[in-house]
Amino acid sequence: MIKKIVIVLVIFLGIHFLGLFLHQNIIDSFNETLSFNLQKLYVFHSGFSILICVNLLLLQSVNKKPEDLGYIYLGALFLKLLFFCVAFYSSIIERDSLSVIAKLSFLLPTFVFLSTEGIIVSKIRNKKL
Repeated sequence: MIKKIVIVLVIFLGIHFLGLFLHQNIIDSFNETLSFNLQKLYVFHSGFSILICVNLLLLQSVNKKPEDLGYIYLGALFLKLLFFCVAFYSSIIERDSLSVIAKLSFLLPTFVFLSTEGIIVSKIRNKKL
C-alpha cells in the first residue's frame, strides 16, 4: 500500500515540478505576464489529484467495489471543479478579457492533471496499481 502511495506522489509531484518549470519558461519566452499565479494553479491541481488518488487507494483496501470507487471519483471531480471555481474566481470570472496564452495557461494544467488522474484511477479500479 505504501509503495502505491509513493508511486502516486512521485508521479504527481514530478508532473507538478516539470510542468511548472516548462510552462513558466514558455510563458517567459513569450514575454507574457499572467494575471494569476501559475504556481498556485499547479499546487491546486497536484494537491487535489494526490488527495483523490490516495483516498481511492485507501478506499480500495477496504474492499470497495470498483463501481463504488467510480462513483466516489465522480463526486471528487465535482468537488474539484467547485473548489477550482471558488479558488480562482477572480482570475476566471472577474477578468473581462484574458489573452489566449492566459486562457491556455488555465487549461493546460487542468487537462494534464485530469488525464493523469484518470489513468491512475482506472488502474486503481482495475487493481493494476
